[in-house]
Amino acid sequence: MNKKLLIPLTAGAALLPSLALAQDAAAVTAEMVWIMNTLLFLIGGFLVFFMAAGFAMLEGGLVRSKNVTMQMTKNVALFSLATIAYWAFGYNLMYPLGTWSIEGVVSGVFGPGVLEAVGIDLAGADDGEYASTGSDFFFQLMFCAATASIVSGALAERIKLWPFLIFVIILTGIIYPLQASWKWGGGFLDEMGFLDFAGSTVVHSVGGWAALAGALILGPRIGKYKDGKVNPMPGSNLALATLGMFILWLGWFGFNGGSQLAMGSVGDIADVSRIFANTNAAAAGGAVAALVLTQVLFKKADLTMILNGALAGLVSITAEPLTPTLGAATLIGAVGGVIVVFAVPFLDKLKIDDVVGAIPVHLFAGIWGTIAVVFTNGDASLGTQLYSILVVGIFTFVVSGVVWLILKAVVGIRVSEEAEINGLDTTELGMEAYPEFSRG
Repeated sequence: MNKKLLIPLTAGAALLPSLALAQDAAAVTAEMVWIMNTLLFLIGGFLVFFMAAGFAMLEGGLVRSKNVTMQMTKNVALFSLATIAYWAFGYNLMYPLGTWSIEGVVSGVFGPGVLEAVGIDLAGADDGEYASTGSDFFFQLMFCAATASIVSGALAERIKLWPFLIFVIILTGIIYPLQASWKWGGGFLDEMGFLDFAGSTVVHSVGGWAALAGALILGPRIGKYKDGKVNPMPGSNLALATLGMFILWLGWFGFNGGSQLAMGSVGDIADVSRIFANTNAAAAGGAVAALVLTQVLFKKADLTMILNGALAGLVSITAEPLTPTLGAATLIGAVGGVIVVFAVPFLDKLKIDDVVGAIPVHLFAGIWGTIAVVFTNGDASLGTQLYSILVVGIFTFVVSGVVWLILKAVVGIRVSEEAEINGLDTTELGMEAYPEFSRG
């Protein structure tokens, strides 16, 4: 045998195990990236799910005691109906995966969402470079349900249960996913360069616009505006409302952090931690701004304003929680807190009755947060941001208004005057949240 041939043959034999090891390592790396991304969605998803409890507690604390059971019922029902509506048609309407019936506007994928098969390997995954379909569906559903929760608080104490729930089905099954596809589904707003990291516009302003349309058509509570004055209607339990705010604050780490959509690299997890820190800073900025401003304007700190100031700070940072510095995040949140303090009395001057302050927090601060992206993200265009705010706002407000008007004409959306005065707990549901108090 020619000894010259032994050298390449031996070297080639030695390379075979090395190539196999390299391929195995690459496969393991790809699997770990997929697993970590899926884990991020699941952790982020159950944190955002806990926001449902936050909305319920916030609303339960800010409505009067005679309406608390109704708010709890609405929050459980709306989340459950959102789950079914989003599965039945919302998920595929929101994510056309490049298949459009109207290019960039309406998905060409219709029907219920479908999960991957049981016990798949990476090759059997729908997207081996992303995450499991189940984790993505679960995570995105939580955002959809949060949008409906925004509407619940604004229209509290005078809306009928079943017309509200019908609206929730339409909002979560059609309105929300359709406009979300324009950005997060790769639609025309995304193609234009619209930036909305976790949903200051896509989630929060949509809930705010739907709530505003409903509040205008529904009208204010009896006695709220009388003889040119605004009559305060204090909530039943500010301790409960404070708990709700802190639960929402906690859930927001999943809301914004999970929206990084990746946790499979050092850079991704570093960005997630940066998002957590900025989200927290913005909430603090909003709370402190509301604390100081109410003390200056009203000579007393106002807890309800402080609670909503923190939430407005969170909404404000949601459009871009990654690129700001901690100082910038605090200032962005602080502006949100200032907006709330001035927006609440502004709505009262217009006689728009928003029981929990959802419109200032989610709509006004959502608009501000979407605009604020241009201050820290060099890829953002002010014109594109403003155009997208208008497109989403007009679409949501008009369609929501039409739905509310149809419901009003067909089944009625407002309870009777007697029912409103006595409270929805007893008149609509036949049970009270605090029966011992009413019995003396």
